[in-house]
Amino acid sequence: MLRLTELKLPLDHPETDLRAAIVQRLGIADGDIIGFTVHKRSYDARKRSAITLIYTVDVELRDPVNADIASRGIAHVAPSPDMRYRFVTHAPSTLKSRPVVIGFGPCGLFAALILAQMGFRPIVLERGKAVRERTRDTFGLWRQAVLDPESNVQFGEGGAGTFSDGKLWSQIKDPRFYGRKVLEEFVRAGAPEEIMYVSKPHIGTFRLVSMIEKMRATIESLGGEIRFGARVEDVRIVDGHMRGLVLKDGEELQCEHVVLAIGHSARDTFEMLHKRGVYVEAKPFSVGFRIEHPQSLIDNARFGASAGHPLLGAADYRLVHHAKNGRGVYSFCMCPGGTVVAATSEPGNVVTNGMSQYSRNERNANAGLVVGISPADYPGGPLAGIAFQRQWERQAFALGGGDYWAPGQLVGDFVRGRPSKHFGDVQPSYTPGVRLGDLSTALPEYAIAAIREAIPALDRQLKGFAMHDAVLTGVETRTSSPIRITRGADYQSLNTRGLYPAGEGASYAGGIYSAAIDGIEVAQALALAMTGEG
Repeated sequence: MLRLTELKLPLDHPETDLRAAIVQRLGIADGDIIGFTVHKRSYDARKRSAITLIYTVDVELRDPVNADIASRGIAHVAPSPDMRYRFVTHAPSTLKSRPVVIGFGPCGLFAALILAQMGFRPIVLERGKAVRERTRDTFGLWRQAVLDPESNVQFGEGGAGTFSDGKLWSQIKDPRFYGRKVLEEFVRAGAPEEIMYVSKPHIGTFRLVSMIEKMRATIESLGGEIRFGARVEDVRIVDGHMRGLVLKDGEELQCEHVVLAIGHSARDTFEMLHKRGVYVEAKPFSVGFRIEHPQSLIDNARFGASAGHPLLGAADYRLVHHAKNGRGVYSFCMCPGGTVVAATSEPGNVVTNGMSQYSRNERNANAGLVVGISPADYPGGPLAGIAFQRQWERQAFALGGGDYWAPGQLVGDFVRGRPSKHFGDVQPSYTPGVRLGDLSTALPEYAIAAIREAIPALDRQLKGFAMHDAVLTGVETRTSSPIRITRGADYQSLNTRGLYPAGEGASYAGGIYSAAIDGIEVAQALALAMTGEG
């Protein structure tokens, strides 16, 4: 098999043109092709009047032709890589102990799945509820302003990624093609086949719910055990080694191999681990607002006359501005055709995030518009970033009226430094609701200044971004974990043997896809350690 990259065709090309492009690139006869599959399809929209599709294809040729082509050194032609997933080991029948996975978001889900597929019968401890019960609780906050601190956007089966755009791509390097394993398992659980080849695949919340349930059933069928409402209250560490866990009901669970796949909002767990001496350090993250525009504005700005084309879908964007005060401002977690959601996990706080369904057909586009900060902005030790987040989340709660409504402001008024009193053409999607006012005290002064400067500058990158009636909703504070639970090359905590920090909470991933890949890598390392091969 040969892999051809950078095959470029017009947006509306006939289906036969792709095969013809393969023939032309290789300089062969059509009959020399046995078959081909599309590995990746993306688009180049830099010229709105001439949007092109870009293909990567795997081609099977007849043997003499294949050998000849491979020896020619044609540009953008190489042997197709072997992307098959291979288990690193299997649990011996004599193995008595069982690994434990704390957290059942994307990282914990894939760590548990890989361990189960290798025969290790993992025990999964999830502090929240099963995904359908959790969905009802989450809607309770959105529709009735009632928060369950243990069952919400952040906590419960599926993790924070369940209530997101369901993005399945990342810029991380993946030389061993673990991402392929992730996508294959998602398709097996019910995701559309197109996620295997489109350049920025996504699933959406409603599909993720049923997929997660199927994957849980697979883990259980292989001997795994999932416990909901099982918050870890304490850890037993003896001479630098994991020896057990204490659950909220008082149960003590003996274990020596633990995947720590908690999300970036498990603040009480971070505090407990730090108290017990597990190595934790502060790290940079970002804070800002959610910004909403009409999706039609974004589509027209990005695609011009091709807006609405079925192969393009709802347009996204990725923007960056370097402010004069030295701060970086950038768009984060852009959700085409989606909604802004209430994402707090603590009473008396307001936190925003973005979410889209698979169809991406809601009226507004939204994205985080955030400013990078570092531990120098919140001195005070490894956990100081948590206090910093809470400060601004509580401020947002107060500015919104103290009932989980969020504070908001029109973009034009924000840039000019005047309060907003009435919504314009853009109606905010955040529920329970948005109260207009002045966001100038919703974040540190340096962040406000950087965002004010950035909006007009970003309008030059994406026409309409500074639209007066676009809406800012505060605050976005949970862009990533404020701490890192540092691990070594063996994936174990620097000072606690048997503890494997993983995923977003430990700052080794950002999003569903990278978290799932990290779960695979950590599961493999743990399995090799348990069998004495690591």
